[in-house]
Amino acid sequence: MADPRLRIAAFSDLDAATLYGLLRLRVDVFVVEQRCAYPELDGRDTEPGTRHLWLTGESGEPVAYLRIIEEPGGVRIGRVVTAAHARGAGLAGRLVDAAIETVGDRPVRLHAQVHATGLYERRGFVTEGETFVEDGIPHVPMVRSRPVHGAA
Repeated sequence: MADPRLRIAAFSDLDAATLYGLLRLRVDVFVVEQRCAYPELDGRDTEPGTRHLWLTGESGEPVAYLRIIEEPGGVRIGRVVTAAHARGAGLAGRLVDAAIETVGDRPVRLHAQVHATGLYERRGFVTEGETFVEDGIPHVPMVRSRPVHGAA
């Protein structure tokens, strides 16, 4: 795969084809692959402060995605996803790094699937609470409250 291109946009800046591709990627992984019947379209995508970050493959299709949601006292990263055929290339880490750069020194919270906590720990996130099960998948709340220089 050629080096995927990073894209960042507000909801209002997404064209219909791009929005469709982003939502399809999320549904393909979170609803179909992980077998979680839940309201993937939760209304947060359209909030004015939400930013969508994604990487595109060779033909322009989204291969990895996350969103940043403005919240009181900081931001929340969510919906971190990589297409099955693109996994293992460090795309999720690249997106998380871009998200951290985008939000600067503000505190960042997220709910990590337990198997993915190392991805976030390498970027300065720490566990903030007990493991919980959401849609049949163990998650853990994590926070990154200050910058970690030299993290990769």
